[in-house]
Amino acid sequence: MINAVIFDLDGTLLNRDASLQKFIDGQYERLNKWIGHIPKEKYTSRFIELDCRGYVWKDKVYQQLAGEFDITGITWEDLLQDYISQFKNSCVPFPNLISMLEKLRSNNLVLGMITNGKGQFQIDNIRALGIKKYFETILVSEWEGIKKPDPQIFERALEQLNVSPNESIFVGDHPKNDVNAAQNVGMKGVWKRDFQWNNVEADFIIDDLAELPLIIEKLTQSNIKSS
Repeated sequence: MINAVIFDLDGTLLNRDASLQKFIDGQYERLNKWIGHIPKEKYTSRFIELDCRGYVWKDKVYQQLAGEFDITGITWEDLLQDYISQFKNSCVPFPNLISMLEKLRSNNLVLGMITNGKGQFQIDNIRALGIKKYFETILVSEWEGIKKPDPQIFERALEQLNVSPNESIFVGDHPKNDVNAAQNVGMKGVWKRDFQWNNVEADFIIDDLAELPLIIEKLTQSNIKSS
């Protein structure tokens, strides 16, 4: 019986690629006085490249950009602060996010989230998506002092939701940090397909969040039949 669903955030619920593109376009316009000497396409593409899909924190990214593009009149710290305060205004959800969460909640499932990243920054983004109210627990790696794929962060979430691993599903886009890590603690791992990886071994693979309630329904039915 599945009683809980725990989610990753970036690349799973938040369309981070689209959000980042929207943010960096906006930053270029906002701070045009200082970075307008760089062609927009060059600035945005270099930022996205250095960001490495979120795996490089933005202090490094902005220091690199400031040096490469000879940015003066504004410091890399100012650019970073703009990112921290403004990114939440560019959050783009994946399709069917709210309807999927509503459906899971209406089926009496408890929901949690585990995300690697900076605490307040991630919470701001969750609030911006309008989804914080759906989750019984949200664990952000900076605040927890551990991060995925460490099994402890999964075990902590399960404990807070008061569910056992075999009653729980984890949904994420990263094969190792999300899917395999969740399977290693006894949960079912659902991979939300991402173009970066191929041949991912998961219990289930989804392209759209709307597929998730159907998977849980099937699992519940097969459990009823076998019991």
